[in-house]
Amino acid sequence: MIMPAMKKTSKMKSSAKKIPKIVFLDRDGVINEFPGHGKYVTKVKEFEFIDGSLDAIRKLTQEGYHIFVVSNQAGVGKGLFSKRKLDLITRKMIESVKRKGGRIKRAYYCIHRSNAGCECRKPRIGNIVKAFDLLKHPVKLARHAYFVGDTEGDIQAGKRAGCKTIFVLSGMESRRYLRYWKVKPDHVVKNLLEAADIILNGNGRPAQ
Repeated sequence: MIMPAMKKTSKMKSSAKKIPKIVFLDRDGVINEFPGHGKYVTKVKEFEFIDGSLDAIRKLTQEGYHIFVVSNQAGVGKGLFSKRKLDLITRKMIESVKRKGGRIKRAYYCIHRSNAGCECRKPRIGNIVKAFDLLKHPVKLARHAYFVGDTEGDIQAGKRAGCKTIFVLSGMESRRYLRYWKVKPDHVVKNLLEAADIILNGNGRPAQ
């Protein structure tokens, strides 16, 4: 009578271990300094990390989280900078994160104009789906993941996928915009370092 119960518990533990630990991060205004409304980071020298973002990624990495960057970079589609320049900026970001003890598993970008109708541009979730495909996990497990962003589009993308969402005030939009949003974030914090604290410890102030 006892053995079946023990086997069931073992299976439950095994199942729990299969749940992936995933964090999706927008880039500009979350990881690096926001370049300004209507502007883009077009050169490597323009990419500057926000204070604490490297520490945040390191902490998440050390706790076993798969970290994906999901970012709209329509400046490429507009001809403001090349895909090669974007790749060089991404390399700087990934290598800098690695030197500080963190790891970005993959950076997914939408390089199309906003009117292209593509599935990869947030708030659509095409790039989030790619991340789950890479890990060979169903998208339904997004309910265990977090999406951290600085715009309404980020929060909409996270919610559409089923993620828990965190809005950071270090980027494009401020708290006063929240009242106009149709979709509200689960948490509002100062920056990525505070977002990491929520993810790791379950702390944080619910959005109001």
